[in-house]
Amino acid sequence: MLNNIREEEVIQLCQKLVQAKSYSGEEERVSEELTEFFYSKGFDEVIKDSYGNTIGIMKGKRPGKKLLFDGHMDTVPVGNIKDWTYPPFEAEIHDGKIYGRGTSDMKGALAAMAAAAANFAEDTDKDFAGEIYVAGVVHEECFEGVAARKISQAVKPDFVVIGEASELNLKIGQRGRAEIKVETFGVPAHSANPEKGVNAVYKMAKIIEALRGLTPTEHPVLGKGILELTDIKSSPYPGASVVPEYCSATYDRRLLVGETKESVLAPIEALLAELKSNDPELKARVSYSVGKESCYTGEEIEGERFFPGWLFDKEEAYIETVLTELKEMGYSPAITQYNFCTNGSHYAGEAGIKTIGMGPSKENLAHTINEYIEIDQLTRVTDNYYGIMKALLR
Repeated sequence: MLNNIREEEVIQLCQKLVQAKSYSGEEERVSEELTEFFYSKGFDEVIKDSYGNTIGIMKGKRPGKKLLFDGHMDTVPVGNIKDWTYPPFEAEIHDGKIYGRGTSDMKGALAAMAAAAANFAEDTDKDFAGEIYVAGVVHEECFEGVAARKISQAVKPDFVVIGEASELNLKIGQRGRAEIKVETFGVPAHSANPEKGVNAVYKMAKIIEALRGLTPTEHPVLGKGILELTDIKSSPYPGASVVPEYCSATYDRRLLVGETKESVLAPIEALLAELKSNDPELKARVSYSVGKESCYTGEEIEGERFFPGWLFDKEEAYIETVLTELKEMGYSPAITQYNFCTNGSHYAGEAGIKTIGMGPSKENLAHTINEYIEIDQLTRVTDNYYGIMKALLR
């Protein structure tokens, strides 16, 4: 359980992680800080895979379930540092809050996971059933769930706890996310004689207008499967008196439980087929965007941008077990869903692993200027993680 010394330890670890700047692909310093903490606190093993995911392992003396805590090490950029009231990489404390990039999203949770595992192992003298894995994950901000695939392949967890911000509430689901690319292909011509070409942007404009008429899918708990245009590009650019021969539009699609790659694209493909039947000049296609990034280890990480939604029944036995333990500890978490995408897209959405989310701080502080975490939230989530370990590793 928590005491003043342990509270100070998790505060200091959070500060060290925030002070280690770690944009996506630059997480090595955070990995080093975590590794040092793991070894100093008696973790049985620390492994680092080819992507740079860093996992501390605490083994109980008795056989049991594998419990994985997932917290990503990367952050989004800070933007203009001059807009920050406090330096984004100093982790200064003011009015009971730690300020800095990644405090809420989500180095505070990662510090709490590591500290809770150390506390639990010390208090039980490792006489618990099962194994605890605390994973610092790379590239979550770019690919929700892609780096996590390598972790679940190595660990094969029975339960996963996602540490994204939830104000200490239990999350049992989320909408997923897909990035959809629509492309049109025209014929270049001099803009003084546009009739000799086919303008790919004009063709795209018709598609965009038609897509706005599609009825979104809907789920009684997760809401609507939103399809929203996020950018549009044409080529050649700049045009320099040339009718554009190519245009691409990117859409953000929020995914509901049970939606597949095929089912999501099907209405768009049907719409394109209808438009093509009415316009012989229209050449268009739709697909999922594919991202490729470099890891700090030198490895490349690549993935199609389709990250499934997931939702568990609040009456699942493992959820009720956790909820009962936390209530006995004096906490009263609400059971809700995340409004954004997390690494749960892989663990729960793809792999079907029993997953919950719980993290400190407010969801709307992620990616903001003057991001912070309340110290009270940080220390209390450390206690909550301890309770989850106690509940699931009896």
